Formats: sequence, structure tokens, C-alpha cells
Amino acid sequence: MFPPPSMTDSMAHGISESIRRAAVPINRAGRPFIAAFAVATIILFFLWAPLGFVGLVATGWCTLFFRDPARVTPLAPGLVISPADGRVAGVDFAAPPAELGLGATPRQRISVFMSVFDVHVNRAPLGGRITRTEHRPGKFLNAEDPAASTENERLGMVIEDAGEPIAVVQIAGLVARRIVPFVIAGDTVATGERIGLIRFGSRVDVYLPEGASVLVALGQRAVAGETPLADLSATRPAVTATRTG
Repeated sequence: MFPPPSMTDSMAHGISESIRRAAVPINRAGRPFIAAFAVATIILFFLWAPLGFVGLVATGWCTLFFRDPARVTPLAPGLVISPADGRVAGVDFAAPPAELGLGATPRQRISVFMSVFDVHVNRAPLGGRITRTEHRPGKFLNAEDPAASTENERLGMVIEDAGEPIAVVQIAGLVARRIVPFVIAGDTVATGERIGLIRFGSRVDVYLPEGASVLVALGQRAVAGETPLADLSATRPAVTATRTG
């Protein structure tokens, strides 16, 4: 006997919903690259099948690189959330880039290094108004090199929330050659909102205001839009969460 139509429809809906939930969206900025890899793969298959399989693996990697999963962002006031997926590569004090106009006094800085296998869509660490964005051309040193903060190509922005400015600096790395911003000065962003991406492999620095309490340790894995990096408030209220897409 076959199940009744209503049960069949319910099962089909459940399966399709499971597939939809499991599928990871691809950021549209990556579509031209994925298409180019796919076309090259087809050509390689025609030339020599083993090369085609190499191209297939490369296309899969390119697709993986531009994945853009939904994130659930903590919304406790004063929390600074990681802007990038990756490893916490630095917790130290340094002056923000001069072009951001935040002065030469060293601030607490947290650096998150993204390998070529991490999600590269960056998110706002704090909600507020973007008061300044500055792009600086530069070198392409390994993003883990301390000199990368001042020598490498970078895009910095200042976000202000209730008068508390923080700086977010996207730094190109050894393989990364292009920083793609999604926002401009004057925009208002929510915590965890997408602000840009870096192609391919790089790092993001966050410069905190005085008195911030750091919540991560060197070497810890961070998730963009989800992992709290620091707390700007003296006391922490109960944490709620929101899905940021």
C-alpha cells in the first residue's frame, strides 16, 4: 500500500526543507569566479580528463571559498562580535592606522586570520554608523606577519555606537589581492551585518576603545557574526540573539 497523498506531500516537504537548510548560500560576488572555474574545467576535460578532475576540485574549492552561511548574532549591548571567521592571531596593543583619524595612542587590538578555507564574508563587529572609510594600497605580505598591519593593502572603517568609536581594518594577504566593501561612510549597520569580503586569505583587525574587556584568547577559533571578541560595558546583561541571514 502507498501512503496517503497528504503524508506523501508532508514527507516531500520535509525532505525539501532539510535540503534547503543544509544548503549553504554562495555570495553573489563569487559567482563570476565560480563560473570561470567551471568553464575552465569543461575545457580541461576536453583536453585531457585528468586535468578536468583537477579543475573540478578547484571549482569546488572556489565555490566553498565564497560560501555565505547565515549567522545568529548575540545582541547584548556592548558586545563586540568577530568580523571574520578564522583564528585569533593577535591580542595586543597598537595604534590604529593614521588615516582613520583615531590618534596615535595604542589601543587594544584583536586580529583574526582567515585561511583560504575559511568563510571570507566579513561582518560588522558592532552596530552603529560608519563615520569613515579609508582604502590604502600596499604590499601583499603574509597576513600573519606583524608588518602586514602597516605595509599591506587595507581598507579601514570607523564605526561609532553611542560615541564609542571602534576601528575595523580588512587587510589583504599573501594570496588575497582584492578587498570588496559592501558599505560606505554614512551607512548604518547592525551588529553582524555583512560589510565586505577579501579574496583570498587575509586578516581583519579590530581596534577597541579604552576599557574594553577582551573575551578571546590567542589561537582561539572565531566565527564571524557570532563569537564575542570583547565587552565594552561594565556589566553584561542577559544575551539574546538574532538571525542575521
